[in-house]
Amino acid sequence: MADLILKNATVVTMNRRREIIQDGAVVVEGNRIIEVGKTKKVKSLHRTDLEIDCSEKLVLPGLIDCHVHLAQALIRGCADDLALIPWLKERVLPLQGTYTSKEGELSAKLCCLEMIKSGTTTFVESLLHWRYGFDEIAKVVEKIGIRGVLSKSLMNTPGYADQKNAIPEGMVEDGETTLKQTIGMIKRWHGKANDRIHVWFGARTPGACTVDFYREISERAKEYKTGITIHLGEVKKDIEYLRREFGMTPMEFMRHCGIVGPHVIYAHGVWIPPEDFKILRETGGTVCHCPASNLKLASGFAPIPEMLNAGVNVALGCDGGPSNNCYDMIREMKLAALIHKARLLDPEVLPAETVLEMATRNGADATLWRNKIGSIEKGKIADLIVIDLHKPHLVPVRNPVSNLVYAANGSDVETVIIDGKIVMKNRRITSINEEEVVQEAMKAGLEIDKKLGLNIKSRWPLK
Repeated sequence: MADLILKNATVVTMNRRREIIQDGAVVVEGNRIIEVGKTKKVKSLHRTDLEIDCSEKLVLPGLIDCHVHLAQALIRGCADDLALIPWLKERVLPLQGTYTSKEGELSAKLCCLEMIKSGTTTFVESLLHWRYGFDEIAKVVEKIGIRGVLSKSLMNTPGYADQKNAIPEGMVEDGETTLKQTIGMIKRWHGKANDRIHVWFGARTPGACTVDFYREISERAKEYKTGITIHLGEVKKDIEYLRREFGMTPMEFMRHCGIVGPHVIYAHGVWIPPEDFKILRETGGTVCHCPASNLKLASGFAPIPEMLNAGVNVALGCDGGPSNNCYDMIREMKLAALIHKARLLDPEVLPAETVLEMATRNGADATLWRNKIGSIEKGKIADLIVIDLHKPHLVPVRNPVSNLVYAANGSDVETVIIDGKIVMKNRRITSINEEEVVQEAMKAGLEIDKKLGLNIKSRWPLK
């Protein structure tokens, strides 16, 4: 007898044929999908312990956020309406440089709650500083039930591009130490929680790592058969630095340093030039598009349609609390679908279906869970979300994918299943006390500001 069936649903399978099954059903046994098809036929083949009626609801693969900063949920709104360099140097890094492991753990709880409640089942965290408490954060991921990549930050110089001391003292780390810490975490956590937790190398941006250090990171990632994530070409100054210092484009520099391959995610890629698309396609790396962050920080418009047309794998990410202010992948999908239409003056660019591929299948290809998640097919891991369409802003339904991308938001997610387990049902997460986390976060966020003497408030008078 199987564990559960989601029945009477509109199932957006994201399989190779991109089939959408009306009056469909998905059967889960253990952590695997064992049947997908029409409800009547599926029910005749399988008996289950639990039936969930999904009439007037969408069932689709869990969303995959390929660029997340767990520790930044607690500093949401700390640096609004600032350019990237002052945003980073004056607010974000100094605030994170005051963190204790307790604050790192709390921020991870807050972020994971928000991701699950808005339909994200898998994430890639890009830069976990040791001071945030890696073990505590891994335990949060294990307990709450989400699937995640935890990337330990690595650096061996305190710079950002040509700014030699851009990283404040509280965030500076030693290269040899960060390598040892990362390897220790790989040995301790990689593959744990029934393979829901992976540990990657989180290389800091060019200027914070030497060429030789990047090469060592590359060799260690190959040795431990794990991934690398790095911010690349986020702002124009990044590529100007690489051209001036090394005479290379971003991807030429990455190839020079050995940071290439299907196990590498390059976050942002706003200023990656067309000549780099061939390197990306041939090496199999993924560019993670973060439209909200790029717009808010005025970083520019990543050439995403052009990359996709060139055969580059492009995934989607929300980034962090100060640069996006939310971790809602459904909102991110809409933004990604809209901005490139305006940029290219072409309403046919990046249709809803393509953006949903970026948030599911392409995200799965970017992670080391390739061929395991990202679609609803027999044999794949049961990472599933249910979205309630019976709402004024979601009817009528002519094209369910279009309604999802252009009209829905994270609060429309009703049920979340990760690794075959119901993590959220009727918008209630049972693995953690949500109200307790929210109350603690409200208090802790303001306490963090006080450590730096910051008094961040509304530009308008509060009475």
